Amino acid sequence: MNDRPRGGLTALCIAQIVSWGLLYYSLPVAVAPISQDTGWSHTVITAALSAGLIVSALAGIRVGRLLDTSSPRAVMASGSVVGVVALLLVAWSPNLPMFFVGWLVAGFSQSAVLYPPAFAVITRWYGDRRVGPLTTVTLVGGLASTVFAPLIAFLIDTFGWRASYVVMAGILAVVTVPLHTLFLNRRWTDTIATSEEASPAAEIRSVTRSRQFRTLQIAMAVATFTLFAVTINIIPMFLERGMSYSTAAFALGLIGAGQLVGRIGYTWLAHGTTTRTRTTVIFTVGAAGLWALAVLPGPFWLLIAVAVLAGAARGCHTLLQATAVSDRWGIRNFGAVNGVFTAPMTFVGALAPVAGPAVAGLLGGYPHMAVVMAVLLSTAALVTRRT
Repeated sequence: MNDRPRGGLTALCIAQIVSWGLLYYSLPVAVAPISQDTGWSHTVITAALSAGLIVSALAGIRVGRLLDTSSPRAVMASGSVVGVVALLLVAWSPNLPMFFVGWLVAGFSQSAVLYPPAFAVITRWYGDRRVGPLTTVTLVGGLASTVFAPLIAFLIDTFGWRASYVVMAGILAVVTVPLHTLFLNRRWTDTIATSEEASPAAEIRSVTRSRQFRTLQIAMAVATFTLFAVTINIIPMFLERGMSYSTAAFALGLIGAGQLVGRIGYTWLAHGTTTRTRTTVIFTVGAAGLWALAVLPGPFWLLIAVAVLAGAARGCHTLLQATAVSDRWGIRNFGAVNGVFTAPMTFVGALAPVAGPAVAGLLGGYPHMAVVMAVLLSTAALVTRRT
């Protein structure tokens, strides 16, 4: 395997928590102050983040190929620089179109610095021993909102949202650019991506156009969409059940804790099950959680416990996504293949937060929305038994 730079995993972990905190979670924290200052609606402001994530999904395909054939240092350090530019554009934006431009640029940065490229680098570094390091980086990345949400709120209260985004750009520049520059490989020294035994493009196509790949890709995208649509909208769902706002917000926080527990549990699951079995188990547990959220009227403690279970399934799903390609097709051309594989998941993840309320409004309530999501995830669980 490729020589790992000393401190590389630690550097990636730090860069992930900072990148997620500033390039993803900063906007949900800043929505209300931005809306109050500009008059733009919360929905329109949030749509800018979704638009950036769609760009990230599309750009991620090219980024994956570059990670296989080029320098991970160049790719991820450049992504950090683009992120700095994006946050400065957001801070400066004099109108809504320029605000969207800032987040569209941020989408290019996200494609090069968030989980998928980090997963590609770790998989290249560790090979068969990848699950433990992948778990570590997702556990640390999962703390991004915990660390940065209060910090960003403090900055906005103190300096206003525009100046805060300038400060955030500075933090991203000072922390992630050096980490990606100093602790990632300048070039790959192994031969995984450079062997001339066969055309890499042909090998990639043979995988990405296979029926198994496409079936699994769709099932994973369905799981991403359904679990995210329900858990991210757990507050309005629980309010409809009669729960107080403070209790519902507490439940949302516990879902985050459930994700961390799920990621820790994935390591055990990976050692004790086959690839197909653990995929089916995770989807089935997630579907059971969604069914319970859809049909149980209470008591509140049980609803919260079920929500934590759904959060754990979502946490497992993050690592399942990180390992699905390498478990089935190996690590050859991993960046390129995984870039194609994860693109639909990033895309539907961008749509899920707004799709949940839209479906709930159409069907007459969040429990009905949860039924639809449970049916979809149950179907995906059945499909994965064959993939």
